[in-house]
Amino acid sequence: MTNPSLDLLQRHRAAVAALEQVPTDVDAHRSLDDSVLLEINRLIGRENQLIGALGAVAAGEVAHRSEPELGSQGLAQRTGYRTPEELVKVTTGSTGRDASTSVRIGRLAHEAATAGDVDAATGEVATPTQPWLAPVAAALSAQALSLEAADAIRRGLGNPNSAVSAEMLSRAAAQLCREADSLDPDRLTRRARQLRDEMDAAGIAIREEERREVRGLRLSELPDGGGLLTWRMDPETFAIVKETYDRATSPKRGGPRFVSSDAIKSATDSRAERIFADVRTVQQLASDDFLQLIRLGASTNPDFLLGSGAPVIRVTVTRSAFGNSSGHGRIEGQADPISMSTIERLACEGGQTPVIFDETGRPLDVGREQRLFTRRQRTALAVRDGGCMWLGCDRPPSWCEAHHVVFWKRDGGKTNIDDGILLCKHHHLLAHNNGWEIARDELGQYWLTPPVNVDPDQVAVLMRSKSAAMRDLLQAGAAERAPQLQIRGPKWGYANA
Repeated sequence: MTNPSLDLLQRHRAAVAALEQVPTDVDAHRSLDDSVLLEINRLIGRENQLIGALGAVAAGEVAHRSEPELGSQGLAQRTGYRTPEELVKVTTGSTGRDASTSVRIGRLAHEAATAGDVDAATGEVATPTQPWLAPVAAALSAQALSLEAADAIRRGLGNPNSAVSAEMLSRAAAQLCREADSLDPDRLTRRARQLRDEMDAAGIAIREEERREVRGLRLSELPDGGGLLTWRMDPETFAIVKETYDRATSPKRGGPRFVSSDAIKSATDSRAERIFADVRTVQQLASDDFLQLIRLGASTNPDFLLGSGAPVIRVTVTRSAFGNSSGHGRIEGQADPISMSTIERLACEGGQTPVIFDETGRPLDVGREQRLFTRRQRTALAVRDGGCMWLGCDRPPSWCEAHHVVFWKRDGGKTNIDDGILLCKHHHLLAHNNGWEIARDELGQYWLTPPVNVDPDQVAVLMRSKSAAMRDLLQAGAAERAPQLQIRGPKWGYANA
C-alpha cells in the first residue's frame, strides 16, 4: 500500500527535477519564435499559479501545527522560529509579505477543508472564520486560482456587516473566482471592491471617510542635506495632485501631436525642440514644477498660505442621483465611488459640465468637422471610455489621446464622438503603425482586429469601456445596457477583460 505522505513528497521532488531540466540560458530563448515565446510565458504563469497554490496549502498546514495554544510545542517554535510566517519565509526564501500571504490564504484553505470536523482533544467543531470565502478556498484547492488572485478577492470583498451578509459575499466570491481567468490580481482587487460597493452603497461614505482619515504628509531630513517627502493621500487629494502631475510631466512623456497650419506647426516644432533639449528626467521635472507651484502659491497672498489653485478633476454622477441626493458618483480615474455629500461639496466649489448620453450610452455631443477633438468632446470620451480602451491597458483618460476610428487622412474620417476612442500613446501608435484596426458596430460597440502577423485569423475582440461612471449610469436605469456578444478569447496575448 502506497504511503500518501511519501507519494506527495516524491511528486514534489519529481516536479522540481522536471523544472531543473528546462534550460535557462539566454541563447535557448533568443532563437524562439514569437508565438513559442508567448506560449512559454503563458505556461510559466500557470507554473507560478500552481506553485503558489501548493505553497499556500503547505503554509496553512504549518500554521495549523503552530497555533498559539500549542506554545513551544508548536511546529514553528519547536524548530526555532517565532511565528509560522517566519518559518515559511526562511525555509522558502520568500519575502515577509509573500510568506504572510501564503499563511493567510493557506489558513483559509485549511479551515474550509476541515469545516465540521470534531477536534479529538477539545471536542469542538471546526468552524471557518471567513465562511464567505469558501468558493475562494475551493478554487485554490482545485488549482483554478492563483495565490495572488485569492488574496485579491479577500482584500477587495472585506467582511460582512449589517448591510452585506456573509451569503451575499459568498455569491460575490464565487462570481470573482469565475472572472479571475481574465483579470490580473490588481484588476481583480478593483473588481472585488466594485462588487462590494454595489452591495453596500450605504457604506460608501463610511469607507470614504476612513480613507480620508489616514491622510498625512511627513517630511524627513536626509544625511546629505536633502529631504524626503512622504504623502499619504485620500482619493480626492490624489485626483487633484495627479491632475497637476500629469499636466507638469505630459510634455516630457510626449505623444503624437497633430497640427494643421504652418504657423502652429512652427510653434509646435520649436516647443518640441525645447522639450527634447531638456535633459531632466520626468521625476526631476515633476520636482521642479511642484516646487514652483509652492512658491507661486505661497506668494499669491501673504495672508493665505496657498491660493485655491486651478487643477481640475472631473466628477461624474447620474442626473437623477444628483437631483435626489441619493446614490454615489465617481472621480475620474478613481476605482472607488464617492458619496453624494462629497459630490455636493465639490459642485459648490466648482462649475458643472453636463455630459448627456442617449439610451445606448452614447454621448450626444457629436462635435464639429475639424481635425482635433475639442475639450468638450474629450470630456465626453473620458466619461464614456474611462481610459485607454485597448484590452489589458489601464492608462487613465489624462494619459490618453483621441484616436479617429475612421482615420482622418487615410479614410476621410470625421472628428465626432462616434468615430473617436481614447487610446494611450503606446496603443495609439500601435493602431497607426502596426496594422491594428478598430471598427464600430451598429450597437455602438468598438471591436479591435489584430494584423495578420499577430493573428492569421484576425479575430475581432470587443473593446470594453473602463468607465465606472458609465457602469453606474447604465445600472441606474438612465440607459439600457447594449447586448454583449459572446466571443472567444484572443490568441494574441491580451486578456479579454
